[in-house]
Amino acid sequence: MKGIHQVIIQNKRIHFRFEVRRNITIICGDSATGKTTLIDMISEYINHPEDSGVSLSCDKSCYVLEGSLWQGQLSVIHDSIVFIDEGNRFISTPEFAEAIRGTDNYYVIVTRESLPALPYSVNEIYGIRMSGRFGRLQQVYNEFYPVYPAEPRIAVEPDEIIT
Repeated sequence: MKGIHQVIIQNKRIHFRFEVRRNITIICGDSATGKTTLIDMISEYINHPEDSGVSLSCDKSCYVLEGSLWQGQLSVIHDSIVFIDEGNRFISTPEFAEAIRGTDNYYVIVTRESLPALPYSVNEIYGIRMSGRFGRLQQVYNEFYPVYPAEPRIAVEPDEIIT
């Protein structure tokens, strides 16, 4: 799968809008920022699209991968965006790294741990923060922000480089 894919998921209370640009995207951050809520909303939409109260808009199919049967689930998912929550221990295993290396899916992984077996870019590590000024009873919009900015904040101009 190639290209940039926009994902919009919302219910009456919460709205997420973000783009998936590379095959592995990492979402990290503090507790209670909406990471697991995002995964739960996608799962609810997949399991009960009519009754969930959740709407999902994306040009690719979205799935949630979880549990001990992840290998069987992953074997039938193609050309899709796969979301994985941090409670799944398999994401840090070499077997998982090998399994996703040969697929045509994009992966959005929610975790606070390092994943040394996975080849992901520091430019695709995001956090979630609330945006806008909304009261308790109004819709909450969430935005993704890059954890590592693409451009350095301090311009470095060395006089000499020793190699």
